[in-house]
Amino acid sequence: MHDERAQHARTITLAVTGASGSLFAREMLRALEADERVGCINFIASDSGLRVMAAELGLAGRNDLPRQLLGTEPRKTQVQSNQDIGANIASGSYPTDAMIVLPCSMGTLAKIAQGLASKLIERAADVCLKERIPLVLCVRETPLNRIHLRNMSLAAEAGATIYPVIPTFYNRPDSLDEIARQYVFRVLKHVGLPQNGAYVWKPESSKDLLP
Repeated sequence: MHDERAQHARTITLAVTGASGSLFAREMLRALEADERVGCINFIASDSGLRVMAAELGLAGRNDLPRQLLGTEPRKTQVQSNQDIGANIASGSYPTDAMIVLPCSMGTLAKIAQGLASKLIERAADVCLKERIPLVLCVRETPLNRIHLRNMSLAAEAGATIYPVIPTFYNRPDSLDEIARQYVFRVLKHVGLPQNGAYVWKPESSKDLLP
């Protein structure tokens, strides 16, 4: 039997919230734009997310945000307002294949875990949970207090994947962009979009460390 999900262009929601890690969000948008299996990207940034992106990436305002992140005109990215609770992705009837929140602040995590959907990001996430659509929360905070841990547990129990922004180093990345890229590739593999260029661990590479 053929996998129907593999036969159609994917629709992915990418949300950016107010935690450090804008570099990862930029690499995610670039990877989704370049992936021919993806037909539509619904992009949402919270007000706090916009502030962090401005500080970390030097972006100028919210106008043409995808173009600023990509360095070129987007082909399939649609910007959604976080204030628009009536947007298409706020409905379970809209065909979304996955939602990724990167980075996911502890405030956004708390709202999703508690079902508080007053803004579009939390509402779209709530729709994913109720419709059993993959929801990946790329949380970013340290240290974690008990409230953070409880909210992660609640969100995971509801069906979300908690995917902390923890980079790998065994692949010996040579730049910050490569660190972010390899993390993004792992997240995309998790939602059924494995990427060319993703590092695959080879046990042989560590044999010289053995006695």
